[in-house]
Amino acid sequence: MSQSLTRVALVFVPEKRNVWLRFGRPARETIIDTQRRTALFNPDSVFCRIRWEGNAYGTVLWQLTVAQAAAPGDTLQRIAGIVPGAALLLHVGTAGKVQAALRLIDAIEATRIDPVDVAPSYWRMVHNRLAARAEVSLYTPDRHAAYLLRRPLV
Repeated sequence: MSQSLTRVALVFVPEKRNVWLRFGRPARETIIDTQRRTALFNPDSVFCRIRWEGNAYGTVLWQLTVAQAAAPGDTLQRIAGIVPGAALLLHVGTAGKVQAALRLIDAIEATRIDPVDVAPSYWRMVHNRLAARAEVSLYTPDRHAAYLLRRPLV
């Protein structure tokens, strides 16, 4: 069973490094020690990982990644800290773009839609729009209803 799960490494070292989940439904979490833990996700699960690193002078790195855990045999991308990898839906790496993505996530949650259930194509569109410095349209309940109607029945 654990071979088909995607493992996400999470770390907290005060004032140096913080890697945490913004959203996602892990199938299982394991505490390694006081600073490290892992979250395991079932195939096709969507999750958001935020990575922050700093030093005495301030923030050195800030990244937000929305990814979808891959099923065995699926094509996936290598992402540091995510084993064996995942389908990358959204990845931003500057403070302004991370803050913009966080505002979008907050807006989605304000409509009472869990970001885990958002259409993967929306996260890809957000990635492309932020990369192009274009305006990003909000994920509305109507857009979500349309996604749910076209999603295959499981």
